[in-house]
Amino acid sequence: MMVLVQCLIKYGLFEPFGVSISLNTFHFLLLIFSTLCIAAAGYIINDIYDVETDFINKPDKIIIGKSITEKTSYNLFIILNVIGVGIGFYISYAIGKSEFFALFVIISALLYVYASYLKQTFFIGNVVISLLVGLSVLIIGIFELIPAMTIQNQGIQLAFFRILLDYAIFAFIINVIREISKDIEDIDGDYKSGMHTLPIVIGRERASKVLFILSWIPLLAVIYHLNKNLYKQPIAVIYYLIFIIAPLLYSCILIFNAKTKKEFHTISTLLKIVMLFGMLSILLYKFMLL
Repeated sequence: MMVLVQCLIKYGLFEPFGVSISLNTFHFLLLIFSTLCIAAAGYIINDIYDVETDFINKPDKIIIGKSITEKTSYNLFIILNVIGVGIGFYISYAIGKSEFFALFVIISALLYVYASYLKQTFFIGNVVISLLVGLSVLIIGIFELIPAMTIQNQGIQLAFFRILLDYAIFAFIINVIREISKDIEDIDGDYKSGMHTLPIVIGRERASKVLFILSWIPLLAVIYHLNKNLYKQPIAVIYYLIFIIAPLLYSCILIFNAKTKKEFHTISTLLKIVMLFGMLSILLYKFMLL
């Protein structure tokens, strides 16, 4: 999904409008590969620290200790991070923005800190991992738009960066809600592992109520955006109603009635689908603005 979204941004949003960009195809592919490596390393270290809880929450999906040893996993984590951060340094230097290299270091470090500590904390882990999800959208704008910005094109560059920022905020909000849903789903294993996630600290029922309240934020925000900016675009209205608003409303209903582990897993999956269709709406801009 991350690769798809990053390609949509460059080829479905920037290129159709002739926006000034900094990365050629080779450097863009390297940027995608770099973010993939760092994300994969994050998944690996997360699985390493989650072995104990996964034995309770999802014993059939355990990889580390069964299909691959913990030592090999650590080696892969280090190798992928070195590759991802190293490529990030090369790209930053190639576009004359060496300071952007810090982004890759920060993302890599945060993924490790999240897996080793923040994931166990009250709500902070949910926010941090969701910020990184939003940053995976925004990073294309940072590397493509900012280095190519001049006094002459500053207005158009900032306008497209704001579009990306909206999508990053949408991804952030949806992921926060999804992370809480996953925490409620995994409460048994997390509790036995000594974690302090939201449902463990305030209880499953209260966490479900918080989840229900939060689930209305993206729904109302999308309705407001549609009513304010896209009401004259019938294609956009139909797309948003069917693929984003309707699933978000359905997820609110599911959250209100959810009680079992399976139901919260369904909600998590539905929110991932909503995020996907939300990102695919990038393709609508060339029909609405050209």
